[in-house]
Amino acid sequence: EDQLAESGGGMVQPGGSLRLSCLASGFSFESYDMTWFRQAPGKGPEWIALIDRGSRDIEYEDSVKGRFTVSRDDAKDTLYLQMNNLKPEDTGIYICGRGWGVGVNLRGRGTQVTVTS
Repeated sequence: EDQLAESGGGMVQPGGSLRLSCLASGFSFESYDMTWFRQAPGKGPEWIALIDRGSRDIEYEDSVKGRFTVSRDDAKDTLYLQMNNLKPEDTGIYICGRGWGVGVNLRGRGTQVTVTS
């Protein structure tokens, strides 16, 4: 069964950092573009970072540019999101997805990130 499992969330103060992981199983991870989404409280998920299968094309949503870094380790079937200088508005459930845009056909259950003083 194809699965994605996020981890690494938690509670952090403003200005702090977290590193999220997304472990893929059941499919050839290296063959897929991947997306990170963020779902803020009471809102739908929005994409925040994209990385293609070769790590050549990477894009960020404007609110996270310069603070978040997406990467992947195909040998470990794992997608990462390094988040620095976290702000309260970064609070939400972080979800990884297989594919980009309308091509996302698999999502994990997410990991909660809470930024509060």
